[in-house]
Amino acid sequence: MLRYLSPLKCLALGLVVTIAQVVLAVGFSDAEGEGSWPERYHTLVQHDSFWFANIIDRGYNTTLPPIDHKEMEVSNVAFFPAYPLLTIALRRVTGLDTYSALLATAQLATWAFWTYFFLLAERWALSMAAQLFGALAIVAHPAAFYLVAGYSESLFLASLVGFIYWNTRPGRTAAVLAILHGGVMSATRIVGLICAGWPLLQSILEKGWNRTGNFRAFVSRQRSPLLVTILSMLGGISFFIYCQVRWGRWDLYMLTQHAGWAIVPDYLAAFKLRNYHWEIPPYASPLMVSQFTSAIAGGLFVVLATVELLAARGGRSGWRGRIGFYFCAAVIYYLSLAGVASVQMESMLRYDLCVHALVILGLLHFLRELPVAPAVVRALGMGVAAFACAAGLALQGYYVWNFTQGNWVA
Repeated sequence: MLRYLSPLKCLALGLVVTIAQVVLAVGFSDAEGEGSWPERYHTLVQHDSFWFANIIDRGYNTTLPPIDHKEMEVSNVAFFPAYPLLTIALRRVTGLDTYSALLATAQLATWAFWTYFFLLAERWALSMAAQLFGALAIVAHPAAFYLVAGYSESLFLASLVGFIYWNTRPGRTAAVLAILHGGVMSATRIVGLICAGWPLLQSILEKGWNRTGNFRAFVSRQRSPLLVTILSMLGGISFFIYCQVRWGRWDLYMLTQHAGWAIVPDYLAAFKLRNYHWEIPPYASPLMVSQFTSAIAGGLFVVLATVELLAARGGRSGWRGRIGFYFCAAVIYYLSLAGVASVQMESMLRYDLCVHALVILGLLHFLRELPVAPAVVRALGMGVAAFACAAGLALQGYYVWNFTQGNWVA
């Protein structure tokens, strides 16, 4: 009986946190409190949501080459297809209008993410206090409202965490579920194609590298994780094939991003000091906050790597159990920074949300290994955490209000 109660409890907790996030976002959306709740709820459809709605209603369309400015009625091949496709499916089943279906799809994905969050916490035997602290640390991120807005953040994060969750369970059923999650992940964002390589990396870390140089031996040794990786990449690869068949350019997504959004990837951006802005920004400047967030995340990776290396030297660290979270977080950070460095790190605040959630999961796994701290240290840590969460929620409230007024936040 307990075996069935635990997943039900995680589902219930995930639903509670999702509803809390929706209520929080809708509550922040109208400082004057004049609009009705349904009207305020639909203000969570903004900016990129309209592009997704355009793809849903009209399909993908473009000129060749793509136009040199943002105009969704002319060229909209700038977003991966998983979120629009799932929204179409939900719209057909429920009869919801496009905007309502966009929100419902995002919020169902948020529920899935939180369910996996609590399932992982249960697997790690974390106390309820630690679980709620971890959830609050994610909810308090200034951009956490994007999980319940008409954006693809929640779908990407849910499929990614689900991908990691099922890859760390034995059996063929778990492998199939991992592949399904991986396919959605790689069809939601381009970075998912690289994150799909995690099972192979995990296997190499566990089994060791094949030093013979024999490719056949390597494939035979890593057959199962290699198959999971390849099949998980098919979601994103299918989108490239679709572009090649329809327009004769497999890279049309990248061309559209470059033409309309001025995205010029710089794959050395993470190693250039000029891209790290450490001055504390004014809260009313989302661009400067994104720049500061990018620097903080980069510094955090250095600290995490140092701490993990020191812990591993003693031979008692279970770092292999969390390397998937750190690997995917680093990949998302690296590729996001490479993409937006050309536009002054615009939107890094939003991209950092997924990085933040994965790092929190890694830290929760790491905290299990630490001895119980003295009461004074615990009280100090709780005080600092409470202040940080309060500040994050206050900043989130300001950004939600701006976002729902139609202003660009991240």
